[in-house]
Amino acid sequence: MDQQERARRAAAARQAAGDLAARDITGIAVTWVDTSGVTRVKAVPLSRLERAAAWGIGMSPVFDAFLIDDSITSGRFAGGPVGDLRLHPDLDRLAVMPALPGWAWAPADRYDQEGEPHPLDARHLARRATERLAADGMAVKAAFEVEWAVSLGDGDDFAPACAGPAYGMTRLTEQSDYLRDVVEALSAAGVAVEQIHPEYAAGQYEVSVASADPVAAADTFVLVRETIRAVSLVHDLRATFSPKVLADGVGNGAHVHLSLWREGVNLMAGGEGRFGLTRDGEGFAAGILSRLPALLAIGAPSVASYLRLVPSHWAGAYACWGLENREAALRFVTGAVGDRSQAANLEIKCFDAAANPYLVMAALLAAGRAGRAEGGALPEPVDVDPATLDGVPRLPSSLGAAVAAFEADDALREALGEAMIDTVAVVRRGEIALFDGLAPEEIAARTRWRH
Repeated sequence: MDQQERARRAAAARQAAGDLAARDITGIAVTWVDTSGVTRVKAVPLSRLERAAAWGIGMSPVFDAFLIDDSITSGRFAGGPVGDLRLHPDLDRLAVMPALPGWAWAPADRYDQEGEPHPLDARHLARRATERLAADGMAVKAAFEVEWAVSLGDGDDFAPACAGPAYGMTRLTEQSDYLRDVVEALSAAGVAVEQIHPEYAAGQYEVSVASADPVAAADTFVLVRETIRAVSLVHDLRATFSPKVLADGVGNGAHVHLSLWREGVNLMAGGEGRFGLTRDGEGFAAGILSRLPALLAIGAPSVASYLRLVPSHWAGAYACWGLENREAALRFVTGAVGDRSQAANLEIKCFDAAANPYLVMAALLAAGRAGRAEGGALPEPVDVDPATLDGVPRLPSSLGAAVAAFEADDALREALGEAMIDTVAVVRRGEIALFDGLAPEEIAARTRWRH
């Protein structure tokens, strides 16, 4: 970070501080997401915002080696007590948090003390992946679906906060005040909510938001999740985004929607390929599909993720694609006739909210870009539940298998860097050891309130 950038950030902080003071804001929560998908925070009083924006907030790099239970592992590039980083709040994404009176939020960019981006800063990697696509003349619009389950009270057992039928109006009625406050708080924080509804599992809801560029989409995911968590507590509820809340229940996904664009044209529509795909759009999709086993180490990163990722549960357990096929790991969405030039996109269904959303974006963009460069082609689409067919490959059924595929993928290694590849693998293997030999019920219980 050069002096010009420091000055720009300081000026933005001075302007923001005046606006925030007028809104009775006292502190700024500055967040980053660690390798295990946990959102971590350091906060500063409003009076220190300018200093923090220009010179950062000190923090240890050890958090890159944290496991889900806050124990610490170590690898070649992370772990240990030595070193320091600087958290610089990105005030272009500053948001007031109505459910946390007196608080505003900003995502962090992590730099070392020499002013260079930290090689394990996933937000930087997502930005770099976006810039690489831009150099190719391409852009991506992205959004995360956010699923969560709501429990009554503050106990560690899960007690569903609604009991009506799946997707039923009864569930909205039971928690109408709560859901209204979720929508109002998100809207007040600058999030464009597109829909909100009850989901399949008891106590489960989902919110969909407008698409944005990849870094902004990941920022929004963090903001949405923390806003929902805060509103839940106000209502004496407890929200969990865990991939498996109950061992015998349906888990929470975090489906990712992506579309590839060039000069304002959606390359997922209007082409001569199947279902209107252009050649570039198909190559991008093929790059993601072929690398899904490796991508699971990023997008389904916990041991509990593989309790969710089972056939015939709409979790996307098979490495296939299909038109509007909710059992395929890669669902192709065309949208309605007349709106396809805007609406057509890919949905990655096998990912969940234990993932670091910035790392998800960096990895997906790298996979798609590699597929396009390779001239990748999609296999035949699957138009039934793939569990009913012979020969459709399953995605890895364990975190260990996903990590092995991740370490072997050259395109991801080049895009993410050796430090990130090694650290992800070390943390994942640490969590595999942490949960080794535990029953599914115990895995779900120990994971339930961590995300």
